[in-house]
Amino acid sequence: MRAHAAMEEAPKRGAVAMNLLIVDDEETTRELCLAVAHQAGLNATAVASAEEALEVAELSAVDIVLTDLKLPKAGGLELLRTLRELHPQTAVIVLTQYGSIDSAIEATKQGALDYVTKPFRIEELRTRLEKAIHEVDLRQENRLLRDQLTNGQPGFGKLIGLSPKMQRVYKTIEKVSGHEYPVLILGESGTGKELVARSLHMLGSRKEGPFVPVDCSSLVPTLIESELFGYVKGAFTGAMQSKVGLLEAANGGTVFLDEIGDMPTDLQARLLRALQEKEIKPVGSTERRKINVRIIAATNRDLEAAIRAGTFRQDLYFRLNVVQVKLPPLRDRKTDIPLLVTSFLEKYSPVDEPVRAISADTMQRLMAYDWPGNVRELENCIERAVAMSSGPMIHTADLPSNLQYSTSERAPQRDELLPLEELERRAILRTLRETNGDKLSAARMLGIGKTTLYRKLKQYKLERAEEA
Repeated sequence: MRAHAAMEEAPKRGAVAMNLLIVDDEETTRELCLAVAHQAGLNATAVASAEEALEVAELSAVDIVLTDLKLPKAGGLELLRTLRELHPQTAVIVLTQYGSIDSAIEATKQGALDYVTKPFRIEELRTRLEKAIHEVDLRQENRLLRDQLTNGQPGFGKLIGLSPKMQRVYKTIEKVSGHEYPVLILGESGTGKELVARSLHMLGSRKEGPFVPVDCSSLVPTLIESELFGYVKGAFTGAMQSKVGLLEAANGGTVFLDEIGDMPTDLQARLLRALQEKEIKPVGSTERRKINVRIIAATNRDLEAAIRAGTFRQDLYFRLNVVQVKLPPLRDRKTDIPLLVTSFLEKYSPVDEPVRAISADTMQRLMAYDWPGNVRELENCIERAVAMSSGPMIHTADLPSNLQYSTSERAPQRDELLPLEELERRAILRTLRETNGDKLSAARMLGIGKTTLYRKLKQYKLERAEEA
């Protein structure tokens, strides 16, 4: 394919830079359109024919197509009709010769967003492109809002969060879900990479097909090949009958290769060949079988560093990294923590004795923590807190031990020996903070009388600290 510029890097406009595909058989027009697209903040690719354009649209995430109506072989109208059928979310602007307005009107009737007459002024083309950017952005936002209203939760699909970083993730998912090209999801453990993969599958044309997750990090190295490609009876000791591999089992659907960075390098070569040729050969078999699957991969590793270290194949990386979705760690989107906590409370709260709230001090602890295990760690924390809670509200004492101490009131180390009086003093102080200074409630939680609590406060000189 003779692309004039492969998604030329554009200045950043906002959350996600949009991709423009320019289709014109005149090189000077392509050059001019590329320059204008760059000024408008678009990533741009330019090709000379409708056939090349469809190839790019099949392999890349294209938001806007700017096409001449007069093209060699298949014309612009035919390209428009094909795009409307295969990629209905892509906006199309047509270029038409001066005096051929009728053909431009016909194009708009068939779904073109706008048209520009040639020769055009640079400012006019830029205005039309910016109008298209706004229109595509509005469509994506409307689809996101519809999804949130349908699901009744603040997020997208099964993902929860309204922070700007998650909104960028949602827009990327929305853009690429309707296509068939591979997607590489990057993110730390526990950020929700499989939820992104499932959203891509359920929003795409393969949603009726199977979704087959493969955890590359948990498979025994000697068995990965037979698990992925299958095997025939007698292929090795213990192969009493043939078994279909995971790639073949996902025919018509999606294969999710989780933690692809942990796959052995020798098997990476076989996987690359299977993806390129769209066929597999089971272990012990001489015949090849066709497969029709979409590949979504994910990893928490730095694959570019792995390529430099020789532990990951560069050609496989390029094959998988057609579109990249990068999930932010929870510490970078802490404004989503209250939404996540509310969702997990609803999920794990018992029906007969629901836990509906969380104390202000407890939420403060959750917001201050950096969550190295990300959303998965937060979910486990809330599940434990619900199990430990003795009432309708979660308190700090219900949290795991590493969250029960503020930075100023450090938790004792495992091997640290403290006098009984110091342990008692700390327990009283934490409980008073938990009850916002309510001494009667604090005494009940500690299992002592109010008079005893007052005596302890005086003994440990906590009156002033408690008041502060």
